[in-house]
Amino acid sequence: MSTLHRCVLVAPAIAALAFAVAGSHAQPPAAGAGPQGRTPWGHPDLQGTWSSDDVRGIPLQRPEELGTRAELTDEEFAERQQGNDAQVARLREGGTAFLAERGVRTFRQTSLVVDPPDGRIPALTADGQKRTDETQARRRSRPSSWEDRSLYDRCLTRGVVGSILPVIYGNGLEIHQTPSDVVIRYEMIHETRIIPLTAKPRIGEAIKMYMGDARGHFEGDTLVVETQNMIGRTAVGLNGNGPPLSPAATFVERFTRVADDRIDYSVTVTDPETYTAPFTIAFPITPQPDYQVLPYECHEGNMALRNILSAARAEDRAIAEARAKGLPEPVFNNDDGPIFAAPRE
Repeated sequence: MSTLHRCVLVAPAIAALAFAVAGSHAQPPAAGAGPQGRTPWGHPDLQGTWSSDDVRGIPLQRPEELGTRAELTDEEFAERQQGNDAQVARLREGGTAFLAERGVRTFRQTSLVVDPPDGRIPALTADGQKRTDETQARRRSRPSSWEDRSLYDRCLTRGVVGSILPVIYGNGLEIHQTPSDVVIRYEMIHETRIIPLTAKPRIGEAIKMYMGDARGHFEGDTLVVETQNMIGRTAVGLNGNGPPLSPAATFVERFTRVADDRIDYSVTVTDPETYTAPFTIAFPITPQPDYQVLPYECHEGNMALRNILSAARAEDRAIAEARAKGLPEPVFNNDDGPIFAAPRE
C-alpha cells in the first residue's frame, strides 16, 4: 500500500503468453529485449517492490461467453481502460484508502486463468467437492468456534496463490535475493517465503506447512519455484478462499522479468485429489507509484473474528431464552455467501 494511502488510514502464462499492455502509463517491452539486469553473482535480478494492483479488474475465471478468447478486443479494452481510470479517480477523490489501491496500467487479459484454454478452473473431483461442501456448510452457518472460520479470517495465511492474487488492498510484495536464496515477503498477513536455490534436501513428507516447502532454480532468465508439502487446508482463490486443497497439492511458479517495470508471473496448480486436471494462472506484477510494503498488524486489529464469535454466542443465548419461554425461535442470517465469491470493487 502506498505511503499516501497509509496516511489516510486510522490504523492501517506462461512464458509463451504475450501480455498486451496499453495506456498512457505503460508500454510493452521492446521485441527481442534482453535480460533486465543481473545480480552481482549473475542471477536475473527480480528484486524490488511489486504489486498485482494493475490486474485487479481482471476476473480470475473467464466469462463463459468469451470461450477461448484470451484477450479483449480494442473496443473492450478501451472500455476497461476508461472504467479503470474513472474508478481510480472516483475512489481516490473519495478518500477511501483501502479501495483507492488500484493500479495505473490496464491489461488486455480476459481472465487470470490462462490454461485450460477456456480460462476456467477445472471441475472438482468427487472428494474435492465433498470437502468443498463441508467447508461451505461451516462457513454458511453460525460458527461454534474460530475453527469454523477461514484461515484468512483468523489471520493465519492466504496460502501461496492467495497471497499474490489481486484483492481489495494489500497486493504488494517484496522480492529479495542472495546467491543461495530468493525471499518473497507478502504485505497482507506479512508472510515471508525463503526459497533455497541450492540442492538443499526437502523436508520429510510428514511435515506439512501452510506455504509448503519450496525449492527454486533458474531456467535461463526465469525463476522456477516448485512447492509441495502443503498442509491441505489452504485454497486457490482470492484471499486464499475457495475449494480446500489436499496435502497432495503442488505448485510450479515462474517469475520472468521482462522489463524494468514488469515481471511475468505464472503458477500451475496440480492437485489430483481436488481438481480433475491441472490449471495455470498467469499475470504481470508491476511497481506502483510510492508503494511500500509496511507492517500488517492482522491479529492486533482483527476485531472481526471476535465480533463474529461474540455475535454467534449472543444468538445462541437468544435462541435458548426463546425456547425457555416457549416462544418461536428467532431466525438469524448466518449465510456468509459462497467461498468463491466475486471480489469487492
